[in-house]
Amino acid sequence: MKAVTAAEMNAIDRLTSEQHGVPSLTLMENAGAAVAAFVLEQWPTASRITVVCGRGNNGGDGMVAARRLHEAGKVVELLLLGPLEDLRPDPAAMVERMHNRPTVLLTSEDVVRETYQSLSDSDLIIDAIFGTGYQTRPEPSQTQQLADAAIAAINVCTAPVLSIDLPSGVNADDMTGSTLEHVCRSSAVITFTAPKPAHLFAPLTRGPMVVAQIGTPEAIVNGEQHLNIITPREVAGLFAPRPLDSNKGRFGHVMVVAGSMGKSGAAAMCSMAALRMGAGLVTAAVPGIVQPLVAGYAPELMTEGLGHSSANFFTPTDAARCLELAKSRSVLAIGPGLSQSEGVAEFVRRVVKGAHQPLVLDADGLNSFAGALKELPVQRPLVLTPHPGEMARLLGCTVSQVQAARTTAARDFARRLRCTVVLKGFRTIVATPLGELWVSATGNPGLATGGTGDILAGMIAGAIAQFPRQIDEAVWAAVYLHGLAADVAAAELGEECMVATDLLRYLPEAFRILHWRAADKKAHLGGWGR
Repeated sequence: MKAVTAAEMNAIDRLTSEQHGVPSLTLMENAGAAVAAFVLEQWPTASRITVVCGRGNNGGDGMVAARRLHEAGKVVELLLLGPLEDLRPDPAAMVERMHNRPTVLLTSEDVVRETYQSLSDSDLIIDAIFGTGYQTRPEPSQTQQLADAAIAAINVCTAPVLSIDLPSGVNADDMTGSTLEHVCRSSAVITFTAPKPAHLFAPLTRGPMVVAQIGTPEAIVNGEQHLNIITPREVAGLFAPRPLDSNKGRFGHVMVVAGSMGKSGAAAMCSMAALRMGAGLVTAAVPGIVQPLVAGYAPELMTEGLGHSSANFFTPTDAARCLELAKSRSVLAIGPGLSQSEGVAEFVRRVVKGAHQPLVLDADGLNSFAGALKELPVQRPLVLTPHPGEMARLLGCTVSQVQAARTTAARDFARRLRCTVVLKGFRTIVATPLGELWVSATGNPGLATGGTGDILAGMIAGAIAQFPRQIDEAVWAAVYLHGLAADVAAAELGEECMVATDLLRYLPEAFRILHWRAADKKAHLGGWGR
């Protein structure tokens, strides 16, 4: 799904009305109706709802939602930040449609008292103060003071908060993920037509984020940044029901080249992730000394021990045997747990140079090319999966420099080497060889534990094995499902208790949720909800 800036969104709305005949009031009515429907879906038992509205179109969306929720039998109070005469034309028209529903007008004298009184007993608060039009913090004014007081009051209440478009106080075009002051806390976010950069990169909410369609023609939704967000609609189609006459050869054979003494678990987790992702067969090629350990991890795995049975890690002389084994495999995943012992880097470079299948290069497989990027191949599909530290080593810069310009680092590197880069971290970025960026909003801090990257590398390889002609979509699917499995696991176990193998445990549920979300009228960006 394409992401657009605030200015691009304004232009899209204008074109929708001027060239496609959809009145702006209709767009506002549809947006407010979508908000109300989302409330009834996510918080069906909430009986007392407070809607806090600004003077602009975001406030107008909130007014429609308030009216619709009142019609649905909810007890709704609307708090308007300013006098009626200051409303913009469309919100003013929505006030007329409320048919004299009580409206609380807040002034600088009574804002704190009225806000606390209205919010304290609410089961749900709807934040409709600012929308995508909030670019920079204006000079202090009565309007800003009212908004600051309302946001401060919301932030100390215990009720969940649904933000319309964005949590109020967030710049829609923020691509840094920086934490801003005077931002409304948020339990969930619903936006319209297309996500904005802040939905992709700013830490807005731990809850669900969805995009509702309100009547804008899809053909006019375009952004100049070539920035996209992965949603179930882009990837669920890959996993259609399998033909009844399927066999394991139909779904590819992954070869995982990984492991060393003390790091056999990395090879086992990567291999099992490829199987759990749906690959027909998986062979783990590991140093001889760890073969029994990996073979004992799961009976479904095939293993090949390379080198002497007492070898703790791969050596350059193992490359020939590895390449021989690789000839009949669909895709290679190279790197988890290899170590950086002497000779490992040369082994990796020989295998990568001689292999002819799609490659997924991870962990120490990536480190093997630090300072040797010219040896990376460009004649076949190549997927690199660095975390920021590995990306910094490849680029010859610092981690802070990578983190300060994640999108630029990933995009430029992918273009330069004509490869796909999966830059892991908060909001994992997938950069394609053509320079397009795809971002996943799934995942949570529970992924900050050893082994989750090994799982992701295996999932990517398992997806490519099944869909070698749709490699971009395969990578997007693996990244989205990896984060979604983590979201399911965190909901059950808590972020602190998660370990990497929990992703394999909850991946089947993530697949089920993927298909459910793909069929929903709303596009689910990420987060966890009902």
